[in-house]
Amino acid sequence: MNILYHHRTRGKGAEGAHIKGIVMAFRKLGHKVTLSSIHNVDPTKPIDNSTKQAVSPQPKKSIKHRVLELTKYMPEFVFEMLEVLYNLIALRQIKNEIKIEEPTFIYERYSLFMFATVWYAKKYNIPMILEVNDSALVERVRHLLFKKLACKIEQWTFQNATGLVFISSYFQKLAQDNYQNIAPSVVSPNAADTDVFDPTKYPIEEAKANFGLTGKTVCGFAGAFHHWHGIDWFVEEVISELKNHPDLVLFLVGDGPRHQFIKELAETHNITQQILMPGRIEHTEIPKAVAAMDFGIIPDSNDYGSPMKLFEFMAMGKGMIVPDFTPITEVVTNNSNSWLFERKNKQDCVKRFFEIASDTEQLKKVGENAIEYIENKRQWRHNVEQIITLAQQE
Repeated sequence: MNILYHHRTRGKGAEGAHIKGIVMAFRKLGHKVTLSSIHNVDPTKPIDNSTKQAVSPQPKKSIKHRVLELTKYMPEFVFEMLEVLYNLIALRQIKNEIKIEEPTFIYERYSLFMFATVWYAKKYNIPMILEVNDSALVERVRHLLFKKLACKIEQWTFQNATGLVFISSYFQKLAQDNYQNIAPSVVSPNAADTDVFDPTKYPIEEAKANFGLTGKTVCGFAGAFHHWHGIDWFVEEVISELKNHPDLVLFLVGDGPRHQFIKELAETHNITQQILMPGRIEHTEIPKAVAAMDFGIIPDSNDYGSPMKLFEFMAMGKGMIVPDFTPITEVVTNNSNSWLFERKNKQDCVKRFFEIASDTEQLKKVGENAIEYIENKRQWRHNVEQIITLAQQE
């Protein structure tokens, strides 16, 4: 099949990993995929070391790129109006791509206020699959000013697409409860690229030696240091007791608003040797860092998200301590392929952390189960197989 994949993202972090995972899985199954985006981003291409992002060569920034760079400084109502107006750009881009590629179907990573692709696909009877990772119905970090308009557009697109791919059953139920007669849908959580996240490529002791962690039991975190991820309160809660376990280390990979707070906290408690913070590293380097860990932790999440790192850690044989939000319990079997604690219960999280850190046998067994689970159920090809079934249903 010939697939046109459209997205309105910068293709960085988890979203870039998700796009790459889906596209590469399609291609490995023998399908052609053409990527289309306003930023001309292709996460499947090698990292450009001069810019630190995967992009197709561009000799000069266009006006639309310069406008997009200014959006971070704009008032919310201006930003949202630009999102609406983006449909004009998307429509022109999609029309040109369709003329050239003649796709079997269009696959789009859903964005708020986007309707042009669905409208065009419907008009010309082209199957259209929407992947839903966001919604106007959920509480968002960025306050939504034109929420009623966003919901109206969202309802129309969900009703007029050929099929919908939700990353969690929470998203699916939310849409079904609030919008009538949405398109047929499937629930397809995130997954892992087992060619990249392959524990056989990174011997544990060698990885630990590379990061100065030889002889240590290592609990890892990788991601953005935002308050809603909970890594700041987690460190606050464990830091006093951590001193009584000198061979237990927190290896915290990433950067963000709470990075400096945690760094200063470790310095204040004179425990920097047990709280290592190497900063942000490229996604391609994450497997090497995860290999040095014995298990991982996600202190907080939300009702609708499917944390990418959960799947990547599990693929590397690292069970994770995770809160029991529904999207996570759909993936994790407690004490089997990872460990659950009661969401928002800090004491329960801390208790699980110290219990698990001291149980070497359990760390090994759960890690092995995690690898088996990912290989059998949560590789990107499993997602793609669902998508193909959805696209062919007519």
